[in-house]
This record gives sequence, structure tokens and C-alpha cells, in this order.
Amino acid sequence: MTEGVTKSSTGGSATGAAGFLAALRARRLLAIVRGRDPEASLRTVLALVESGVPLVEVSLSGSGALGVLRRARAELGPDAWLGAGTVLTADDAEGAAAAGANLIVTPGLGAGVDTGIGLGLPVLAGVLTPTDVIAASAAGASALKVFPASATGGPDYLKALRGPFPDLPFVPVGGVDAAAAEAYLEHGAAAVGVGSPLVGDAADGGDLDALRRRARRFVEVCA
Repeated sequence: MTEGVTKSSTGGSATGAAGFLAALRARRLLAIVRGRDPEASLRTVLALVESGVPLVEVSLSGSGALGVLRRARAELGPDAWLGAGTVLTADDAEGAAAAGANLIVTPGLGAGVDTGIGLGLPVLAGVLTPTDVIAASAAGASALKVFPASATGGPDYLKALRGPFPDLPFVPVGGVDAAAAEAYLEHGAAAVGVGSPLVGDAADGGDLDALRRRARRFVEVCA
């Protein structure tokens, strides 16, 4: 896997793996939106970006996710980093790209990873074991999503995983609250991926002002 060294803005004005890695390392935070209400999910994506979280993933397991991606892309413009998450199959990756996603995020290895890479998109590939890390790197993943991070030892597991892979960009995901985010970053994570501790119930129609307050807290932790 080739590390990205090209500098970019903290949004998505640079394309490809190098641009994604530059933005990821600069902001160190990827928000994960998974909602039952497509309108609320769209509002959540826009509120996150407005609150200083320019890397946002919309999980395909949420209601109307492709429509949310399509409308968010229209609102945010062509340069914003807008990912599709829970990409499992080739059809998932192709549909996400057609809807405007310029980042593919998977929970594990498989056709979603291969198709995303084949489409020329950065891929944040789900890994758990050293074997997964080697396979994802060989496949050409741009960064490595350690998932589910909280269930497999948390920051201490990341520290152990980085022993044989000190230079790879790991992004812990799963149960990452503000305190855990700080610990992961101290242990060498390139960034953290955060869902419900950040988004709360906003994507189901909950309080956007509360979301903005949580976003400010996570931005401070990840700065």
C-alpha cells in the first residue's frame, strides 16, 4: 500500500488515496451517519460538515442511504469527502459511486474492497487481525479500519497491532467515545471513526444543536 504524501485542504479538494489520507491525517476524525430517517440523515451530514467535520460516511445500512448520498453530494459540491459505509458487495460499491460517494468504507475484506479500488476510489477497508492487515494492504486499501475496535482490546490492541505495522494508517471504529478517541490517537491512530457517540439520535430526527455541541467536542479532541 502506498502512503499518501500529497498535501490537500482539510476537505476533499485533492482526489484519490493521497488526498484522502492527507485530509484524514489533518482532521483525524471520520463521522459515521446511520439513520432511520433519510431527511434527518441528510440534515445530520450537513450539520456535521458545518460544524467542522469534513469527512463523513453514510452507512448503506441506513434508510434511503443512496438518496442521502446523492442529495448530500448536490449540497456539498464535488470536492467534499463523502463516504459510503457498510459496503459489502460489488453492487454496493458501484451504487455508492453512482450516488456520489468518493470514499468506500467496508467492515471487512471482500468484493466491496476490490470493486472500490477498481473504481479508482480510496478505500478504508475493515480489518481486525494481522492477516487482515496484510491482505488489505496487498489489495491496495488506502487506510485500515480496525473494527470492532472496542470489542477487541481498544487502544491497547491498536498499540499491539502497530508493532508489526508501525507505518500503516489505522482508523479504529466501534464504540469510540471522546475519551477513547484521545487514547487511540495517542497510540498512533491516523484518525478515529465515530458513530453514535458523535451522531447520537440526530439521524433519526433528534436534536441538531446537541449534535453540533458533540461535534465541537470531538473536533477539539482530534485537533
